Amino acid sequence: MGNGDSKLHFRKAVIQLTSTTQAVEASDDVFWEQFWAEPSVSVQDIFALVPAAEIRALREESPSNLATLCYKAVGKLSRAAGTGCRSERERVSVLNCVRLLTRVLPFVLEDADWRGFMWAGLPARKQRCRDDGDDAEPDGARPLGESLLVAVGDLLFCPGFTVQARKRDGREVGADPVDSCELIWETGVGFSQSPPPPLNSSHDSNRTELLKLLLTCFSEVLYLEPARRSADRCLLFFCSAANRHTLPLFTSLLNVVCAYEPWGWGFPYEHLLLTDRRRLLVEQALHVLLVALERPAVHETHSSVPENQFVNFLSRIHREEDLGFILKGVSRLLNKPLMQTYLPNSSKKIIFHQELLILLWKLCHFNKSSDVLDVLVPILFFLNEARADPAGADLVHMGVLILLLLSGERNFGVRLNKPFTLRIPLDVPVFSGTHADLLLVIFHRMMTCGNQRLQPLFHCLLTVIVNVSPYLKTLSMVSANKLVHLLEIFSQPWFLFSAPDNHRLVFFLLEVFNNIIQYQFDGNSNLVYSLIRRRSLFQRLANLNADPAAIHEALLCKKKKKKKKSGGSGDSDERPPGPRWDLMDPRGAQIATERCHVGHDGAAVLDAAALGDIECNSERAGEGSTRTESRAAGQLAPSPSSSWSATQDWVLSWKSKLPLQTIMRLLQVLVPQVEKICIDKALTDEREILKFLQHGTLVGLLPVPHPILIRKYQANAVTAWWLHTYTWGVVYLRNLDPPIWYDTDIRLFEIQRT
Repeated sequence: MGNGDSKLHFRKAVIQLTSTTQAVEASDDVFWEQFWAEPSVSVQDIFALVPAAEIRALREESPSNLATLCYKAVGKLSRAAGTGCRSERERVSVLNCVRLLTRVLPFVLEDADWRGFMWAGLPARKQRCRDDGDDAEPDGARPLGESLLVAVGDLLFCPGFTVQARKRDGREVGADPVDSCELIWETGVGFSQSPPPPLNSSHDSNRTELLKLLLTCFSEVLYLEPARRSADRCLLFFCSAANRHTLPLFTSLLNVVCAYEPWGWGFPYEHLLLTDRRRLLVEQALHVLLVALERPAVHETHSSVPENQFVNFLSRIHREEDLGFILKGVSRLLNKPLMQTYLPNSSKKIIFHQELLILLWKLCHFNKSSDVLDVLVPILFFLNEARADPAGADLVHMGVLILLLLSGERNFGVRLNKPFTLRIPLDVPVFSGTHADLLLVIFHRMMTCGNQRLQPLFHCLLTVIVNVSPYLKTLSMVSANKLVHLLEIFSQPWFLFSAPDNHRLVFFLLEVFNNIIQYQFDGNSNLVYSLIRRRSLFQRLANLNADPAAIHEALLCKKKKKKKKSGGSGDSDERPPGPRWDLMDPRGAQIATERCHVGHDGAAVLDAAALGDIECNSERAGEGSTRTESRAAGQLAPSPSSSWSATQDWVLSWKSKLPLQTIMRLLQVLVPQVEKICIDKALTDEREILKFLQHGTLVGLLPVPHPILIRKYQANAVTAWWLHTYTWGVVYLRNLDPPIWYDTDIRLFEIQRT
């Protein structure tokens, strides 16, 4: 039978099912077999031949037929999983059932009256159709959703269908006698078999289609209002100990992603000649892994929710070779866009870097891994690329949150002193220095030449710098000047008086300078020289005028700058506060999570205000020379009221607390010495001054060193909800071929089609 005839017969069956209001008997096998017996109907064909309007009409006008279709398809999968899916005809039926369910289930989940259908007990009247083993439902003792997930799990490790058939004593071993842990898809974590299982494009294709169906089963959250969020029953069951395949599936998904080599044979333009079939599997494996690694909402963690085994397995990875395999794999893929060749567009680009960053976040969060310096450069690359693009705001948020989490570990700050020698396509000033210099240069560019919507992240960016500052041994002149330039911007009166939290940026920068002076003075002559050159900044801060007249004059200056800027164009180094929403308002979560739309580059875009200000409360813990300021970094703060205005009492309340003592003492000691040597030796070359500062000392002259204060990220409901929404936004946009959730009633975020 030709391909055209198969499509025609399938379309006739769809029309027959959707056009009748009479219930079709579940025992009518001749009718139901039409939907999964055709061998030439692809997943794209099924999405085209089963329109959304007809599925909704079937749901509303003939619900019994839709229910029977689901029962029959799930029953077919269950029986195939039980028999091992041995014949080619059975494999065709399985794939068609998988494709049909992937098409239909979103319309089941979008309707509130139908969501319980997958987990309700099967009607007793259906039991009479269980004759000849070709019943309407897979198992009368199980809900339909559980039967479907069990069948999909078994099929993902079905020898000859999704994994290589094993032989014992010269005979092929079926699915039952073989533990699925022996059938992990790829070598890596928990599976060091050598050589690795041979690649099989047919197996990869079948795995991909089954994983798409899994994602569809987990997508009920897309159709729930944020305020009505509840635990997804499919996800809870699949990630619980009740699923016997959790461990092999976790390791299979993780290993497939981390072992992926997008280079092929390494020939230029090879990706234009050869089809990379494994890429589709890698993307789907990554999506399922990210969704499975989601924890229940905060209000559900104390209820009877079963433990998420995927999170449990990830948090328990401790062997160095396993962690190294994961980090090297993620780093290799993230560094791919940074590779330069002499031939334009000769190497393949990956498009799932957003998913990789989310996976990296989960690894660092659940496993507490901090030895990830290799991924710092690509993260900074993506931050620099997306800083001026409103469509990249969420990518920036993700990267900054990862760096915030990492900066809370001492090892990360120490490793930043590693020299930076890579040549990568970054639009930043040329410098010779360390990874810390690169981080400071990129952060400066984000805060001065970036997107105005990123201003709520300024507190977070400076928190990262403060956390690592006690360990920075040698800053370059470029990065030292960038730090001082930030102080110049944020200490201007018009900026300080324009919002109730702006002065905290100055506090952060002063703390950075104090940390470096107190703990890393010997190697940071470049920063000391920059402070001496711009000493007037500190004098101005110390003598900040808080009179009402001065405040009024500063705010008038702000209005003039804003008016002048509105008439001009281009980026400015001085940015007024960006728009913000009060996300502490009960309606805030809904506002934030509904601001997702499709960017011009296909990225998932959430409004930058969805994270708000990332602040750190002062709950001090620990003893000794290091203190930890534990706060909900990533927690949103209420936005200032439009009626707020700076007052003299408000300015005086924080002006007296400015930590200027260490810096002023340094200037008091070194400025006269530098001036004297310049006059005595008639110096005009700053290199001589730097050489003098390198051999200088402030031992016994500075105040008693203050304890190192580290602000660690703490998990909180708002950041977790943003990450949840962002993850599903990315998953939604990456699954457009076929468009699984297209033209369905998405409630989690807003889709803007351009």
